[in-house]
Amino acid sequence: MTHDTPLVLVSNRGPATFRREGEELRATRGGGGLVTALTGLVHHREAVWIASAMSDEDAEVSREHEGGSFDCELGDVTYRVKLVESADDAYDAFYSVVANPMLWFIQHYLWDLSNAPDIRREEIDAYEQGYSVVNRDLANAVLEEAAEDAVVMLHDYHLYLAPKYIREARPDLFLHHFVHIPWTQPDAWRVLPSDMRQDIYQGILSNDIVAFHTRSYRRNFLLCCRELLDLEVDEEAGIVHIDGREVWVRAYPLPISAETFQRNAQRPEVHEYGREILRRRREHLILRVDRADLSKNVLRGFTAFDLFLEQHPEFLEQVTFIAHLIPSRQDVPEYAEYLERIEALVAVVNHRHGTTDWMPIELRLRENLEEAIAAYKHYDVLMVNAMFDGMNLIAKEGPLVNERNGVSLLSENTGAHEELAEFALSVNPFNVQEQADAIHRALTMSAPERSRRAQGLKRIVTARDPGDWVDDQLADIERKRNAQPPATLSSE
Repeated sequence: MTHDTPLVLVSNRGPATFRREGEELRATRGGGGLVTALTGLVHHREAVWIASAMSDEDAEVSREHEGGSFDCELGDVTYRVKLVESADDAYDAFYSVVANPMLWFIQHYLWDLSNAPDIRREEIDAYEQGYSVVNRDLANAVLEEAAEDAVVMLHDYHLYLAPKYIREARPDLFLHHFVHIPWTQPDAWRVLPSDMRQDIYQGILSNDIVAFHTRSYRRNFLLCCRELLDLEVDEEAGIVHIDGREVWVRAYPLPISAETFQRNAQRPEVHEYGREILRRRREHLILRVDRADLSKNVLRGFTAFDLFLEQHPEFLEQVTFIAHLIPSRQDVPEYAEYLERIEALVAVVNHRHGTTDWMPIELRLRENLEEAIAAYKHYDVLMVNAMFDGMNLIAKEGPLVNERNGVSLLSENTGAHEELAEFALSVNPFNVQEQADAIHRALTMSAPERSRRAQGLKRIVTARDPGDWVDDQLADIERKRNAQPPATLSSE
């Protein structure tokens, strides 16, 4: 893939979102790790980034540019952006009925199948008149922007159908799709009606390369292709054969930008928050930083802490659990109820164990990056106990800047576990007693053992950066375009 190959990035959420400040519409950076990961790519290559117009202000800016692409400056990066406006009712059905919760729940094993989902006409209409429509809108935007022989890099579970629409119109384009969340085993996908499931798989298999964060998710995808679609699959080479084409299935673990994150950790606001933490801290500090998402397993984390305090009363008044939780998808009933349950459990634990001047759990329901980074620096235990997670960058960010040889409690079902397991305390996210025991083990661990683990985590986290992640993908794109065989699983 040459440096002048036209590149088109496609995602639901773009690098910029717009807000009105007085009479002006100003761009602010889009949220999420995806934007951070792909910024390095935009630094080094010309690319147009196509995304949904997610607010009235985004739609207004899109109309000002007659739906075309435009330059957008954010800090020291200039993005070429195209914001795609979909009908409000179509976008709402696409996002709030199909992508979240339907696909998200399937891909994180979140459905309580004895109770939900009930797929009725409403869900089928949402798929046909929402998910399909928005995917077609984004696909049409790609067709308008993509020069001949372009490489199109699509991202995540919002866009499973777009590759099919693009392929039908422009077979000359190279399509690469990165799925940033877990890929579940075949039975999880049987929740979907068979024609809907078939449509989604036909869509994603319209790509030339399908990519995941871990070898485990890669294996699951290959297994699904064989069991659900009865396709020929070469598991060792990571190839699915369909309609006379070869689809490569790869694993590229996403690293963090250690240099950028360490620079952020030196901001004055971080130091100010850090001084406040040190002023108020007890002997030990446990930390979690998460979205308040069902998949993050917050309730079991607090239950484990409750159990730990009950079984080890010598730690009463000696340890504080700070939880930075960002409210998430509060328009989805399951998420609103989950946040209520979190607040109720925190109140119970604090009432059960707290004293007049000590509150065991300090719940911070807000998004404040500087405050979270300050807490990263000073924790003794970092809890990442997600039920399932595509990667989980918090498991990498915390150990990078921590100054106390903090111990990581890491769920074996996070993508990060494939890389970090050797130096973390692995936990089963459903085994609350094991998590309580791991808290005790971490807080009583010898100084040399803490140091060994902390230095090991730092070595792994700093070994690669997002530029390496992008380069690996571009190298495979070049290899496939030149009809060279893929690297085997063992070499990834």
